[in-house]
Amino acid sequence: MPDTPSPSTGLAGRLVAGLLTALLLVGAFMFSLVALAVAAIGGLALWGWLWWKTRALRRAMAEATPVPDDVIEGVCVRTDETPDGPDRLLK
Repeated sequence: MPDTPSPSTGLAGRLVAGLLTALLLVGAFMFSLVALAVAAIGGLALWGWLWWKTRALRRAMAEATPVPDDVIEGVCVRTDETPDGPDRLLK
């Protein structure tokens, strides 16, 4: 298939193509900003709704959790029931 030469565009055609490209890029950028804002607002609204709906459950869980009044801290030393004798060492 022979190569067909493309029609040459003059300076005016290049300026129009550049202007349309710039307008298309600006429009796409604006659309993406609006889409991100809508997604962020929707996510915040969903989080707020879930937080509001689970407030009674969180309150009930907080009341049901026992709060220890006394904490016993110390060191535990483990001792065996049978003493170490010669019988035990030879087994």
